[in-house]
This record gives sequence, structure tokens and C-alpha cells, in this order.
Amino acid sequence: MIKFPGLIDVHVHLRDPGQTEKEDFFTGTSSALAGGFTTILDMPNNKIPITSIKTLIEKQKIAKEKIVCDVGFYFGSLGENLKDFNKVQDKVFGLKIYLNKTTGNLIIDNKNLNNIFKAWTTNSPILLHAEGKSINQVINIVSETGKRVHFCHIGISSDLKQIIKAKENRLPITCGTTPHYLFLTEKDAKILGPFGLMKPSLGSKADQNFLWKNLKHVDVIESDHAPHTVEEKKSDHPPFGVPGLETTLPLLLTAVFENKLSINRLIELCFKNPKKIFNIKTDKNTWVEIDEKEEYIIDNKKLFTKCGWSPFNGWKVKGKVKRVFIREKKVFENGKLLVKPGFGKVVTN
Repeated sequence: MIKFPGLIDVHVHLRDPGQTEKEDFFTGTSSALAGGFTTILDMPNNKIPITSIKTLIEKQKIAKEKIVCDVGFYFGSLGENLKDFNKVQDKVFGLKIYLNKTTGNLIIDNKNLNNIFKAWTTNSPILLHAEGKSINQVINIVSETGKRVHFCHIGISSDLKQIIKAKENRLPITCGTTPHYLFLTEKDAKILGPFGLMKPSLGSKADQNFLWKNLKHVDVIESDHAPHTVEEKKSDHPPFGVPGLETTLPLLLTAVFENKLSINRLIELCFKNPKKIFNIKTDKNTWVEIDEKEEYIIDNKKLFTKCGWSPFNGWKVKGKVKRVFIREKKVFENGKLLVKPGFGKVVTN
């Protein structure tokens, strides 16, 4: 058995409120515990986007009743809510903005992007969904404003190269990648069909190799847990996104076994760096116990996520979460949840 601090996932979509047929705060946080994560940060692209103080407070209120691990939130913006920034900055861990098409269509234009950067005055980062030319656009604004930014879910070499160059120029930039970019490629996307459809899209084997070779330039691994129902994925217009909270850690532990990654680096990517970048308070009496030698098959039927499927279904992995403790209380053991909805805390900056 090995012992980890309670891990942190800074990028999840729990779909609650508004789309609880896909996931809700209880099933999503249960999924987090099963995956060894005790703190998760939820994105603002709900059915009614979290772009006002009213919607944020309502979301936090709903979460308090349902969550079984600790959850924090981000604020969203299309540039129309700058006056609300000062009201929410102590209640969220950053501002999320979208520069490319994805779920929720919260896409902003250049003028609004500049206004947002000027108006966000806290030290919490601005998080970006940015691909291709959009990354260079943001880097130019960062060089002018000095604002901290975090690029989410980087999956292809050309995007990471831009970020590496900006980091070498000592700009205040961090970035994350996801297990699906580290373990899947465009070849898998053809096999998975709609169940491999995500934004950004899966890259080539060369992109994947570049990610692994340059993982030292990546600050965090984030699941980008984005559940949708099987029916939606099989529809004529399947949505983007795949679940990942329960599969992130076993995939990474398998990579450790295969000497692609060290245990210390895994903890940096999934605990130390997220804690530091997003200023997340943690408790020394919160930890995860893992049997690093146990092998098992990822099985859709055994997942806690409400959507009930994974692009990694059928994969053999090594390293299983056995027990999870939050503030000294055992909350998960041998595949069973031991606490009731509302045990987790809504955390703020």
C-alpha cells in the first residue's frame, strides 16, 4: 500500500445544476473519491452559465447539499459581467474563458478578451480554453498585462510549443494536459466514434509522444471530466467531452509502473502544483491509500459517474484506490462510499 495526499483535480464539469441527467454533485463527487481525488474545481459552463453572482451563489448552495468531497468553483465571462468580478473573486479559484468552440458556446471576441484581462484584478489565474492561434493571442495579452493565465487541456505539440516558448520568456503561464491526450490518439478516436469526441480533438501519435517527452513543461494533469449520457453520444449530434475522474489515477499509476512517470512527479502534477497554482488549502489529515500492485480492468458497469461509460472501458490498469480519508474520516473503502450527501465542503479562495 502507498499513501498519497488527497489529490486535486482542477478541471471538472459536474453538470449540476441544469443537466443532472449527465451527472450531479453527488454522483460526480462520488466518482472523484473512487478516483482518489478529495478536492475538485468545477467549471462554469452549465446550462445556465455561471456568469453572475446570483448563479454562482445558487450553484454553491445546491452543491452544499449533495457533495461528498470538497468542491470549488470558477466564474465565467463573455465580457458582459465585468462589474461582478470584484464580488466573486474571493468565492472562486479563477476566471474561465473560452476562445474556441466547445460545450456551452461561451466564446468571446478580441475586444472583450482585452477588457476581461483588464478587469480581472485578483491574483487567481484566468483559465483558457484556447487552441492554435488563440494561444498566441493570449500570450501577447499576458506579455502586455502580466496577468496570470492557465491553459487548460493542452493536447497537441504545436500548442505546447507556443506555451514552452512563453514560459522560457518567463511569462506567468501554467498549463495542464489530460489523460486522454496522454493515452489516446486520433486512431483511438476512429474506433471510439462519438465516445472519443472531445474538444480539443485527440492528436496524432507524434503529438502524444511530444507530450510525454515534454511533460516537464506541463504543470498539472486535469481530468477535464465531461460526462454525457450514452443516448446523447449516440445521437445525430453528439456533444464533446468524456468522463475521467475515476480513470485518471489508475492510468497514471500504470504509467509509473511502465517507467514513464515517477511517483513524485505524479504527486506534483495532481497535488502540489494544483495546490500552489490555485492557492487551494489542504488538510494533512486528508489522504488516499492505494494498492499499487493490484491489477484490474476498467469496467463501465462499476463506475460511479452517472453517465456510466469511459473511453478507457476494457483497459487493464495497475494501481487501485482502496481507502480515502477526508479530515481523518474514512469516506471510501474497497469500492464503497461511506458518507452521505453534504459531507464535502464548498471551498473558496
